[in-house]
Amino acid sequence: MKSALISGASALALVLAASTASAADDSATVDELVVYGKGESRQVQALTVEEIERAAPGSSPIKMVEKLPGVNFQAADAFGAYEWSTRISIRAFNQNQLGFTLDGVPLGDMSYGNHNGLHISRAIATEDLAGVELAQGSGALSVASTSNLGGALKFTSRTPTADMGADVGLTVGSSSMRRLFVRADTGELPGGGRGSISYADQKADKWKGQGEQKQKQIDLKFVQPIGDFTVTAFYNYSERRENDYQDLSLDMISRLGSDWDNNTGRWAEAVQIARAYQTASNYAGPNPILDGNGCYTGSGANPYPGKVKCVDDAYYDASGLRDDTLWALTTAGPVAGIDLTATVYGHTNDGQGIWYTPYVASPNNNVPGATSQNAPISTRTTEYTIDRMGLILGAAFDLGDHRISVGGWLESNDFSQSRRFYGQNLASPSSSLSFFSGPFFTQWSGDFETDTRTFYIEDAWTVSDQLKVNFGFKSVSVESSTVTVVGSPVINGSITSEESFLPQAGFTWSLSDDSELFASYAKNMRAFAAARTGLSPFATTQPGFDAIRGKLQPETSQTLEGGWRYRSGNFQGVAALYYVKFDDRLIGTSAGAGIVGSPTILSNAGSVTAKGFEAAGTFEVNDDWSLFGSYAYNDSTYDDDIRNAAGAVTQRISGKTTVDSPKHLFNAEVSFDRDGWFAALNVHYVSERYFTYTNDKSVPSTTTADLSLGYRFQGEGLTEGLEIQANITNLTDESYVSTIGSNGFGYAGDNQTLLTAAPRQAFVTVRKRF
Repeated sequence: MKSALISGASALALVLAASTASAADDSATVDELVVYGKGESRQVQALTVEEIERAAPGSSPIKMVEKLPGVNFQAADAFGAYEWSTRISIRAFNQNQLGFTLDGVPLGDMSYGNHNGLHISRAIATEDLAGVELAQGSGALSVASTSNLGGALKFTSRTPTADMGADVGLTVGSSSMRRLFVRADTGELPGGGRGSISYADQKADKWKGQGEQKQKQIDLKFVQPIGDFTVTAFYNYSERRENDYQDLSLDMISRLGSDWDNNTGRWAEAVQIARAYQTASNYAGPNPILDGNGCYTGSGANPYPGKVKCVDDAYYDASGLRDDTLWALTTAGPVAGIDLTATVYGHTNDGQGIWYTPYVASPNNNVPGATSQNAPISTRTTEYTIDRMGLILGAAFDLGDHRISVGGWLESNDFSQSRRFYGQNLASPSSSLSFFSGPFFTQWSGDFETDTRTFYIEDAWTVSDQLKVNFGFKSVSVESSTVTVVGSPVINGSITSEESFLPQAGFTWSLSDDSELFASYAKNMRAFAAARTGLSPFATTQPGFDAIRGKLQPETSQTLEGGWRYRSGNFQGVAALYYVKFDDRLIGTSAGAGIVGSPTILSNAGSVTAKGFEAAGTFEVNDDWSLFGSYAYNDSTYDDDIRNAAGAVTQRISGKTTVDSPKHLFNAEVSFDRDGWFAALNVHYVSERYFTYTNDKSVPSTTTADLSLGYRFQGEGLTEGLEIQANITNLTDESYVSTIGSNGFGYAGDNQTLLTAAPRQAFVTVRKRF
């Protein structure tokens, strides 16, 4: 299928002509930072480039939308770019139940071990973004996603400027952070084309423990008009290397402190922990020193160093390595009164998730005379390769008072995933920020092939000047198959996620030029993930897969929402209510610590009901000052208990609040802009969040603040286009748990699945536009 996509799609893309991103007009004025989606039947807001530029350079684009109603964003670093920790949930839908696109190109579900895409922080440099659009309830029918049960985020890249120019930015700050960004725009060339190229290089130390988090990116974009058509191409490359923070539990935070981390740089301690865990006599006798979980019982002397009590308290090191290329060629233009668009795209990824594990020793451990691969620790990896290609087609035309849109999306994705182990030398460990090769053991390796096909049709009907109605449907089919290449458990087979009719309908009713009502209904489906890890039907054994393959149903959601938008004078805002019914909710649990990599046990939790209220508004006090506020209330609960194959209740979760879904979210922001000086203070509140399905464990509410301020120099010469900006994150230096669920969620009890937030950090940026 992939070769057919390459030849057919490339030819079609060159015949047609312009990017969906290029076609997006700047409907916002310069003063607007948040656009409230006037004319949309769904709850939609967008952030403009001015809002993006206020964030610290290198910040994740999804961190920027946390101010919008219904958005819960958490991360363990100041930029929200550390992927192991980054989490976004919207109306109780988790990150892997949302849709993400860049210039219309699908980014997959943006989960950490992504099998069908990549994180937006790798897809494009922050400075190259032009805007972000959020649909809280359900993305449009045309969104290229098979995971957007609960909303979609659409990112748009900057178009090359008509005038030749350049941007240079340098950021320095806490944790030895430094970032260089350089961009050049060609301006309009002979023939009307224009292009841009940028380079970003960021490096920072971890805010606790030892290690680095660094990334290099290159973004290229070119726009060429051809008659009434436009051809837009982009090519983005990312090389990311990041050391991980240690996952914590409530017990560990209480016992070891919130700034506890891995023992990177203290190899002798790591060796001592591994040897103590692997010594059989520590488990012997009527009063063993260690229990079955490798934790000190209090009997005899603690064999672990310092404050360590359990083998999982600290690993020597962990990291994530990712190399990605993402490209697209888009054409758009009118033919015989029909507006046509075609995009062909491709994405390749090589990645390794690395853990230094005391659970598996290197092969020459305790071998007399051995000098290599002789440590009681080995390096465990989860390795990824992605090679996907797709085609997105769209056509729209007017038929009287009707605007008819029709389109489809095809994608072929080859994904390989492996679990391997590499030896370590007792004398000194190898670097965790370089790709490993030459494993001594491959536990398992599997190849996956996933073919996606979607089709949609929609009618936007202008019934009158006041009333506009839209209705349509989407059809989705996703076929995934896997073959085990080596190792165990052996899993071979295929599974299909399919819904032929996923309807959407809505309306807007204009009460006046400044006021409108809106409402919509949408049904969506999330396709099964095709991977050996995570919430996937393949993340089990062959008997387990065979047992669930014929019974498991893909998750579906039905969303009903309605609200009121108002704009008059210095105020604009929105208020909305929603009701969501979520069927066949899948939850996954696994035994033991995450580093062990036990198979996932999938359970159908039945249905989930979510209902809530959202409001947001901007008030321009005068030409200098503006106020923004948003509030969201969400009541999301499981409707059913967990039952086994015989129908007996195994876990009572009916009526319990869904994990990682705060009931209250509040944002307040005051901003100032006058005579070159600018500043913004944002306060963010998140209420209690549960990290067990039975709600017996939670993290408390938090209130944090971020500050940005700067000055745009006036005049000509060296000061023209010069700007200096300071950003302070976690202004009040709060100590709190940010990410929950880093190693998944359990039914009950404490779990090593928490990450603490970065303390107060400050960054200064100097920009110059030429």
